[in-house]
Amino acid sequence: PMTAKMNWQNLLSTQRFRTKDGEIVPTVTPSTQEGADALRTDFHIDYDRVVFSGSFRRLGRKTQVHPLAEHDLTHNRLTHSVEVASVGRSIGNRVGVMLQAGGFLPEGNTPSDIGAVVQVACLAHDLGNPPFGHTGEDALRHWFRNPQNGKYLQGLNQAERNDVQTYEGNAHSLRILASLEMYPNGGGMRLTSATIGALLKYPWTTLHENGLKKFNIYQTELPFIRRVADELGLIELGADYWARHPLSYLMEAADDICYALLDLEDAVELDLLSDAEVESILSELTFIEPTWHAQSGRQRCAMLRGIAIGRAIEDVAQTFMMHQSDLLAGCFKGKDLLALCSPAVQNTLEKAKELARTRIFRHHTKLITEIATFPCLGSILDLLVPAAYALIVEKKTDVRKSLALELLKNSEPILESDSLYQAYMKILDFAGGMTDNAAAKMARDLSGLGIRG
Repeated sequence: PMTAKMNWQNLLSTQRFRTKDGEIVPTVTPSTQEGADALRTDFHIDYDRVVFSGSFRRLGRKTQVHPLAEHDLTHNRLTHSVEVASVGRSIGNRVGVMLQAGGFLPEGNTPSDIGAVVQVACLAHDLGNPPFGHTGEDALRHWFRNPQNGKYLQGLNQAERNDVQTYEGNAHSLRILASLEMYPNGGGMRLTSATIGALLKYPWTTLHENGLKKFNIYQTELPFIRRVADELGLIELGADYWARHPLSYLMEAADDICYALLDLEDAVELDLLSDAEVESILSELTFIEPTWHAQSGRQRCAMLRGIAIGRAIEDVAQTFMMHQSDLLAGCFKGKDLLALCSPAVQNTLEKAKELARTRIFRHHTKLITEIATFPCLGSILDLLVPAAYALIVEKKTDVRKSLALELLKNSEPILESDSLYQAYMKILDFAGGMTDNAAAKMARDLSGLGIRG
């Protein structure tokens, strides 16, 4: 029986790592001096690094639910991420206060440290989402799984093949933080271990039994995560498979609360749902002050949503504290924290998601865009993968293929010395990093149909 327990002292580690000569080594940011004067804590430095990254900025051109929505008030991934980060910070701060009251918070940490770690993880949780959201993931996987493209996968080992065949937004978010942004191939943004830990919803690779459904770690980031997991004292449940950092459950809950409740608001904006329907969904969690009069249905919805989110935040924090010892022992049984929350919170979120599934996700314009996602992203891979293969395996290339590889020169150029796996990961970084608009435009342009005389 495992008696090992994780502890908050290690779980809140501010240690940062970088890559040097193929080794993962500790590093100190020059700005850590600020921490001493309390100008910015280490976790605030993490937050600022995410906010100023190119990947974060590009989320402003990626839609949340309604691809290429013409409507100005609907959410995109950027507004969604900021809202999730707000909710995550509130949950984290509440948990921090309760940990402190129970004597669990280490000397030298404040309750707002917990809030800040969760906030950064929330802010970064969607960075790896490809154009067109989950449908984009499906399209990128579909291309590499198509038997017609099988020849390009020869020579990859099982884990590498799984990686390129399973584009996973969560794993790509980690890849952006740990490898691609700021210091490419040098430790990425070099965030604190605590923040990286809180970001990992699925701390395992594609070789794990559920790996091809969900995973957080590509082979490219595995050495980095081994080092971070060791620093945090995450319990190792199997080979390259760890128990989750307790704070990752708070990040996940914040995301769930936001996408369940805020998608409703988008639906009202797009006239897919009525105010009354939203009101009835939120009724279990909300009460209307008799003195309070809304100017409009929209304002009333926003008010109710605010109350509902507040109730959900309290509930999640309470649930976390009730299960803290299981979370620290790596044996938490729930699917997630919300599954163990009060019935009122569970029912409300479930009803909201059900309505989204039936009324919003099957909307005609959305279906058309989703169907178009496959040929759109497919045409980009049709061009780039054979070009990389020709360069690396066949050691020969022609004009069209050389031109194709030029497209990557501003991101991470493909080199003859790259392994096939490295080259394909660079292609997926490129395709996955595009905004909806850029991918749509590129596919149109590549078809030759857009050429104008």
